[in-house]
Amino acid sequence: MSALKAGDDFPEGVTFTYVPYNPEQGSVTACGIPVKYDASKEFKEKKVVLVSVPGAFTPTCQNTHVQGYIEKLPQLKAAGVDQVIFISYNDAWVMSAWGKANGVKDEIIFASDDGTPFSSSLGWTLGARTARYAILVDHGKVVYAEKEPAKDVGVSGVDAVLAKL
Repeated sequence: MSALKAGDDFPEGVTFTYVPYNPEQGSVTACGIPVKYDASKEFKEKKVVLVSVPGAFTPTCQNTHVQGYIEKLPQLKAAGVDQVIFISYNDAWVMSAWGKANGVKDEIIFASDDGTPFSSSLGWTLGARTARYAILVDHGKVVYAEKEPAKDVGVSGVDAVLAKL
């Protein structure tokens, strides 16, 4: 597979792992049990924003990227987005802790592209890490897919995605 573009079908066989939010394990240090998220199946039934970042808790990812999506989640929902998912090369426990550290329960899924199989299939990696990109999928069809050319959030940030809704 190569990079996705508007008009493409979202590929089959794409899965991520995540730790579903559980109030009994709401502490950042609570581990939980990772489960598989079948993105290919779920994306056929929803309008989804998939955001990839190089790493949880890293400066641009934490201070700019994730904060924008958290702050503008109501606008995304008002525009018909059913789900926002952040992925990274980090494992599901780190991603879960990142979500909890940002006060996110189940409003945004923080998942792992562990080993970067999906990002690698697109050619969108930074060495061993996932690259910074955003993909908007509407009921199985890619509406928008852009990888950042530099270390900012010009094409993968929330404002770029909102402009495509």
